[in-house]
Amino acid sequence: MNIGIIGTGNMGRILAEAFIDSGAIKAESLMVTNRTIAKALELKKVYPGIQVAEKAEEVARYSDMVFICVKPLEIHALLGTINSFLKKEKCLISITSPISTGQIETLVNCSVIRAIPSITNRALAGACLLTYGEKCNPEWKNRAYDFLAKISSPIEIEQELVRVSSDIVSCGPAFFSFLLQAFIEAAVKKTGIDKERATKMASAMIVGMGELLSQGHYTLPTLQEKVCVKGGITGEGIKVLEKGLGDLFYDLLDATHTKFEEDLKKAREQYSTN
Repeated sequence: MNIGIIGTGNMGRILAEAFIDSGAIKAESLMVTNRTIAKALELKKVYPGIQVAEKAEEVARYSDMVFICVKPLEIHALLGTINSFLKKEKCLISITSPISTGQIETLVNCSVIRAIPSITNRALAGACLLTYGEKCNPEWKNRAYDFLAKISSPIEIEQELVRVSSDIVSCGPAFFSFLLQAFIEAAVKKTGIDKERATKMASAMIVGMGELLSQGHYTLPTLQEKVCVKGGITGEGIKVLEKGLGDLFYDLLDATHTKFEEDLKKAREQYSTN
């Protein structure tokens, strides 16, 4: 199966690297392109076997499964240039949340899937959110699921859960990285521990915590219970968190959902003309 990636920015490159490193495909079966072609050529320096195309049309013509990894409002125009190469037997996969499979299906005749990845997929871990188009061939549903399972744990979601699911899966690593860095900075300022060692400790802690959950030793609640001994030091810290957390995550979700609604409105304006 030939795979194409249009857009080798952060997430497009992560997918290319994960697909090859996982063994899901051979480098020779991957064709990529990018508006700034130098980014695609940088990827080829690491994986010499991949093919770099100058135009998106070449990728669409070559590929059985085409991943679109461009900004949401760029997709409409892009589909106009590659539509004639997206034959019915092919599959188009968009990785952006504001554009629905239904909107894309108004412009193309091939199978359509939305797959929202996570940066954790670079480590061949974490989730990938799937929404299938109404006209998607059942065979492509299975093939895409199995393919993405090589780099992630695919989870099918409904349209109404796209934003909150993306907040958890796709945005979550950035949110919790921010919180962990704030924890480290406080430790450095408060105690004098050097930042390098504090960062090493915190990184090892978060990786170890992930392994505990992944291997099924604990759930999030039981993990907290095991560490938080009654009357102990951890319990005092939990009290501070309970008091200080307030509506932080409610406010966070309000902010992401407000921005999402703005993006949805702009997208509807583009696709309403079709």
